[in-house]
Amino acid sequence: MELSLNAGDLDVESLVKEIRNEVAKKRQEGVYSDARIGRAERHNLMYMADSEELLRFYLNCLRDGVHVDINDYQIEDRRTGWQGKFLVKTKTIIWKLLKFYTFRMWHQQNQINGLMVTAIESSFQQYEKKIAKLEERLAKLEGGDSQ
Repeated sequence: MELSLNAGDLDVESLVKEIRNEVAKKRQEGVYSDARIGRAERHNLMYMADSEELLRFYLNCLRDGVHVDINDYQIEDRRTGWQGKFLVKTKTIIWKLLKFYTFRMWHQQNQINGLMVTAIESSFQQYEKKIAKLEERLAKLEGGDSQ
């Protein structure tokens, strides 16, 4: 079996350029900052061109996904009739019992997660300032040698 595709006058370079421009535009607009996208793309993050860009993107994803979701959700079952209604009712009761039991733990975990993200962001900002000062000092020293 032989398979051939005829793309005609398809300009691959312009197509790739258009895709990259669109991705860059969406990244700048914050479309890709959702924590779910961060999880889905965690393997591709290492291929970002700039490690500083990667770190900023990762910190944004971390900030967006820091809290454990403790909200209620719609409990459904695909079965119909009395079995489905019974299972939905049973699952609802179990969920409420679990939520009552684990709410305090979730709350504490959210506090810890928030503090950790704040600590990481603060460290990142401090190191950015420190690096900027060192680069400025290095530029002055290099400038002094050339005179």
